[in-house]
Order: sequence, then C-alpha cells, then structure tokens
Amino acid sequence: MSTGTLERTVPRPTTSGAGPSASRAIRAAAGRWGLRGIALFYLGLLILLPTIAVIQRGFANGLGSLRDAIQQPGARNALILTFTMAAITAVVNAILGTTVAYVLVRYRFPGRTVLSTLVDIPFAIPTLVTGVMLVALYGPNSPIGGFLAGHGIHVIFARWGILLALLFVTLPLVVRTVQPVLLELDLAEEEAARVLGATRWTTFRRIVLPAILPGITGGALLTFARALGEFGSVVIVSGNLLNKTLTAPVFISQLIGGFKTDDAAAIATLLFAVSFTVVLVTERLTRRGIGPHAEGRR
Repeated sequence: MSTGTLERTVPRPTTSGAGPSASRAIRAAAGRWGLRGIALFYLGLLILLPTIAVIQRGFANGLGSLRDAIQQPGARNALILTFTMAAITAVVNAILGTTVAYVLVRYRFPGRTVLSTLVDIPFAIPTLVTGVMLVALYGPNSPIGGFLAGHGIHVIFARWGILLALLFVTLPLVVRTVQPVLLELDLAEEEAARVLGATRWTTFRRIVLPAILPGITGGALLTFARALGEFGSVVIVSGNLLNKTLTAPVFISQLIGGFKTDDAAAIATLLFAVSFTVVLVTERLTRRGIGPHAEGRR
C-alpha cells in the first residue's frame, strides 16, 4: 500500500474544539481581571485617593507641618486625651467584651438571642444618636445624672462621658472577634481538665485563654484604632472644653472650621498612621492565632 493511500485512510485529529476552549479561557480571564479591576478601582476611589490627598496636604512641608499643628493651642492635650481614652477603652472592652462573648457561646439561657442582637446595636445606630442617648440618661437634668452629680460624679461634659461613649461604640469589636474563636475550640480538653479536678477558672486560664488570646488582642487593638477616630458621640457628650475634654477628632473639626486645613490634615494623618499600624498588627496577630488552631483541628 502506498504512502498516499495510508494518508488518505488514517483520520487526522480535528482542531474544531480548540477555538471554543480558547474563547472560554479568554472570557474567564477577562472576567477575573475585570472583577479585580472593579475592586481595585472602588478601593482606590474611596480609600487610596483620599488618604493620599490628606497626607499630601498635611505634610506639604515635611514633618515641620506636624510640628506646627501640634503647637496649636490645645492640640497636644487633645492628642493625649484621645490616646488615653482609647487605651482605657481597649483594656475595659478586652475584659468585658471577652466576658460577653464567653457567656454567649458557652451558656444557654432565655434571652440569649436578644442579648446577641443588643451587642450589634452600636453598629446599627448613628454615633450622634449614641451621644444623645447618653445625655438623656446621664445628663444633669436626668434622674441618674442628677443623682451622680449630687455625689460629685459628673458624666456628661466630662471625661466619664467620653469613656462611656467610646465603650458603647466599640463593644462589638471585641465580642465579634473573640466569639468565632470560642466557637471553634474543641471542648474535649476542657472536659478532660474538669474530670481531672480543675476548677472552671483554672480551665479557662490554662486552656481557653491561651487559645483566644490572639482574638482578644486583635479585638482590643481594633477597639483602640476605632476609638482614636470617634467623633459623633464624643462631640455631644464631651462639652469640647479646651485642654479638658476636647479630643483630637473634634479638635480637627474646629481647625477646619477655623480655615486651618493644613494643620487639621497633619493631625488627621497622625491619627490615620497610628490606626493603620494598629490594623496591620491586628491582621498579623489574627493570622498567627488562627494558624495553630486550624492545624490542631486537622
């Protein structure tokens, strides 16, 4: 049989499917890159561009702009008060927020669902409403506020009011950070510890706390970062007294009202830099905390 006859009798592979496969691959790649482009454009428009603008405006003259801004009357005390209140808020909510998360996860009781819903209320209502609520409850004309004022404790238009406002608006951050970690813990180790005679507190301290500590730390750091920028509730309850109850976000607002935009941008950039650093640290701590527990469950 001749070579020509073999070529005519043996069927050759067809390439008709290559076209549709390549077309589908191109469409899939275009879809992926299209979604990425939309996400990057959205984040750049809402976050990156405003950040670049405020940094460029605040540090147009280098660090000298920040130095000049801090030298404004009341600026230094406003920053000190802001960082102090944020730190106290982080510590208090780290303790009480963890307690709330533990109760919601480990106990079953009537009203548990309502309590879980109440935890999210600070996220749902405007912070200005939070300030009005606190004034209505602890103001000098309210029964509770009048009673406390009669005993020398002033809440509204004082630092206690700032602390209460910050505790209220940041409560969900620790609770919702610790709660998922508690849900993922294996109860076998806790049950074994109780069988061996360990008390509930010893079990929590030796077994539960080390496992949830990254979540507690992350929630506390997020609380600190969030408290640094709180404006709506604080502007209502603080009284905004210079060198007494004036916080940095409210001070920035006053600078803008006084047409000192460069000074306002410099202080705002300082707060942003601290908050951004805290968020990065929180992300790293959270990943380190999740990794070992995920490997242990596998």
